[in-house]
Amino acid sequence: MAFGQDSKISLNTSAATHAGTAIDAGLRAHMLKVYNYMASGLALTGIVSYATAHSETMMSTIYGTPLMWVVMLAPLGFVFALSFGINKMSLPTVQGLFWAFAAVMGLSLASIFVVYTGASIARVFFITAGTFAGMSIYGYSTKRDLTGMGSFLIMGLIGLIIASIVNIFLQSPALYWALSVLGVGIFVGLTAYDTQKIKLMYLESDGHATAGKKAIMGALTLYLDFINLFIMLLRLFGERR
Repeated sequence: MAFGQDSKISLNTSAATHAGTAIDAGLRAHMLKVYNYMASGLALTGIVSYATAHSETMMSTIYGTPLMWVVMLAPLGFVFALSFGINKMSLPTVQGLFWAFAAVMGLSLASIFVVYTGASIARVFFITAGTFAGMSIYGYSTKRDLTGMGSFLIMGLIGLIIASIVNIFLQSPALYWALSVLGVGIFVGLTAYDTQKIKLMYLESDGHATAGKKAIMGALTLYLDFINLFIMLLRLFGERR
C-alpha cells in the first residue's frame, strides 16, 4: 500500500516538474518573440528616421507643411487602434499595424537628427539599450510583485504628460529639465513593470492567434518604454547642433 502511494507521489511530482519545464520553455519562447518584434520595430523606426532626415525632399514635405501634425499624431492613433481594437482584428492585421506604427514613428523622430549630433544620438541610444536591458531582466527575474509600483508610475506618467503640455506654453527650461529627469525615472520603472506584466499575461492559456497578438502588444509596450526613455535621456545628454 505504501509502495503504491509512493509511486503516485513520484508520478505527480514528475508530472508537475514536466509541466513546469514546459511552461518555462514556452515562456522563454514567448518573451523571445516579444523582444524580436520590439527590436525589429526599433530597427525599422531607425532606418525610416535616418533616411527621412537625410532627404531634403522628405523633410520639407513633412516639416514644412501641415503634414507635420499628421505625422506627429499618427503614432498615437495607431496605439489606440491596436489597444482598443485588437480583439476584433486578425493576427496579420495586428502585425501590419505594428509595422506601420514603427515606420510612422520613424517619420516623426526624423527631426532629432536635425536637433542633435549623430554621435550623441548613437551614444544615448546605447545608454538607453543598456538601461532598458538591465531593467527588463530585473522585471523578468524578480519575485517581487511590481503591481503597486506600476500603478504609482502610471499616475506619474499622466502627471508628466499634463506638465509637458503646460510647458509647451510656459517654455520653461527648468521645468523642461525637471520633466526629463522625472521621465527617465518613470520609464525605467515602467520597463521592469511592463516586462513582469507581459510575463504574467503569458501564463493565461490562449490559442495561437491570441498568443501572437499578446506578443505584439507586449512588444509595442516595451517599444514605447524604450523610445520614451531614449527621448528623455536625449534631452538630458544629447549634444545640440
